[in-house]
Amino acid sequence: MITKIKHIKKLFTVRNIRFLLLVIGVIIVLFNDVFGKIEGFIEFLFLYFISVCIAVAHWLFVNIKFIINLKNEKAKTELMHLQSQVNPHFFFNMLNNLYGLVDKDSGKAKALILKLSDMMRYSIYEGQKEYVTLAKEIDFIQNYIELHKMRYHKNIDLKFEIDVDNDQLKIMPLLFIILVENAFKHGVEVLRNDAFVTIAIKTIQNKVTFSIQNNFDSEDKSVQGIGLENLKRRLELAYPKKHEYSTLIENEVYSSKLSIQL
Repeated sequence: MITKIKHIKKLFTVRNIRFLLLVIGVIIVLFNDVFGKIEGFIEFLFLYFISVCIAVAHWLFVNIKFIINLKNEKAKTELMHLQSQVNPHFFFNMLNNLYGLVDKDSGKAKALILKLSDMMRYSIYEGQKEYVTLAKEIDFIQNYIELHKMRYHKNIDLKFEIDVDNDQLKIMPLLFIILVENAFKHGVEVLRNDAFVTIAIKTIQNKVTFSIQNNFDSEDKSVQGIGLENLKRRLELAYPKKHEYSTLIENEVYSSKLSIQL
């Protein structure tokens, strides 16, 4: 009995039904004159066309759904690839700095390595997640700032203002750190004196706004790396039409602002 049911299910697959409707359509066209004389043919023809319309609609639905899923999977794969690029990009720069510090001050180098290991632990375990809490991202940025304070011998004016009413909001990890790293790379790293970085993060309901300003040397010709392009693409994929990103250069001060509707 079970075998017969399975056999019947195989006969009534979507593909077989489509083929059957096609065969019936060909037969109707070829023998239209003969069938036209049969009583009830008009009613049969009406039901047939309804069946064809349903079959076509189902075919369109299945294919559109397939295309949408394919695009979503492609976007998700690209997003994971971009996210995996963030960690090497960030740590590559930091390890280069540590290399030059080992011979000069081994004690400070050891402390920096421990601090860096904590950040690596976060980026490996939390950074690969789809979303993390805003609180964890804020802690990560604070650790980054502390790491830089330990590195430099010069005075730097660093400010991090936090005005967050809900630090449990979920956000994609390692977005803001790209802007922070960019500010240090093209500002603090280059300037010998009077370098400053001002960071502010604010939330209003489900909207988070991150802004950062840093001064820089207008004669510095270093080219921006893949970090900012990576950030823009990740935002397009993860928060389409839900984010605003802008930059401004004025009086040798570079400002970036990123707002995301979560």
